[in-house]
Amino acid sequence: MTVRRPGVVLRGADREGTVVDGEFRRANGITVTGAGSVVENLTVRNHLANGVLFTGVTDERLQGAGAGGGEGYDPLDTVRFPPLKGFRASYVTAYNNALYGIYAFDARGGVIERSYASGQSDSGIYVGQCDPCDTVVRNNTLEHNAIGIEVTNASRNLYFLANTVRRNRVGVTVNSNNLEALGPQHGAVVVGNTVTGNNDDRSPEQADGGFGIGIGIGGGTRNRIERNRIEDHRVAALVLRDVQGYPAQGNTIRDNTITAGTLVLATARTGGNCITGNTPAPTSPHPLPPATTTCPGHDTPLTTPGTTTPVKTPPGISFKHITPPPPQQQMPNAPTAPAHPATHLPGPVDPTRYPLPAPTTD
Repeated sequence: MTVRRPGVVLRGADREGTVVDGEFRRANGITVTGAGSVVENLTVRNHLANGVLFTGVTDERLQGAGAGGGEGYDPLDTVRFPPLKGFRASYVTAYNNALYGIYAFDARGGVIERSYASGQSDSGIYVGQCDPCDTVVRNNTLEHNAIGIEVTNASRNLYFLANTVRRNRVGVTVNSNNLEALGPQHGAVVVGNTVTGNNDDRSPEQADGGFGIGIGIGGGTRNRIERNRIEDHRVAALVLRDVQGYPAQGNTIRDNTITAGTLVLATARTGGNCITGNTPAPTSPHPLPPATTTCPGHDTPLTTPGTTTPVKTPPGISFKHITPPPPQQQMPNAPTAPAHPATHLPGPVDPTRYPLPAPTTD
């Protein structure tokens, strides 16, 4: 299904009863190229690429596996395909799709909220190639994916707030790479999220084999990681690493609660990264260089890189075999509520309103 017209609101009367099923034969469930359009209160499942795709890429040959980069993929021509402006996904359930559950690529001015994604072979929610993104991802639940939330070459005015990211192989990744345009990634805000127990061996195994990590920053710059609860990770709670010539630098890691996993500076230069106020915050290397422990940080190279806990990565299972999720919260008054196209989004965003989450109970 493709939504090409602007300002369309595609809503299911019942979140569980309105289902777009790819039957493991079709690539994308819902592709949105119409500016200001909305997908809400429905389920997308069993696709060979993506559940919901918001994109400015109007060439259908590029809207499957290649739309967001991959082996042999050339960075998108941002002149030929200007970004989609205005999008929203609310109360969407996406499960058992071969790449991404909800995928915003070459799109800006959006909101992804109150949605659920499980069983994706890559990530539950992906935001890629936008600068500025002008996008908020909030109050979503991601579990049993290879990665819960993935951010690549997505920068500025980009917020991840009060999401629950649990029981994936990796919780959150914030990356720069050369497979997409607009690198390096910079300026995302990750605040008030619960990132717990991302050690799930009954989830799809991603190609790069990541496992047991809460938040990974691969070549990301000037991001804020604050007031998150990052618990129960077998390899590392949080990792900063240089990738593909992009240094992880200028990041602020502050006031997070970190347990059962180390905060690691691996190949990262300190590069102005500052790490302060995290509790109890075991670190590698230990002690951290003094230049990293106050904000703003100072550009001081590491003399000894940190190391992660060695763990044998367990094999994953096919995305086709992940157990379907239980019923999720319905959009209030879905059959009768007025339709609101995705214009003037995301609106005012105040990260200070998002406190450190309470301890988890499951």
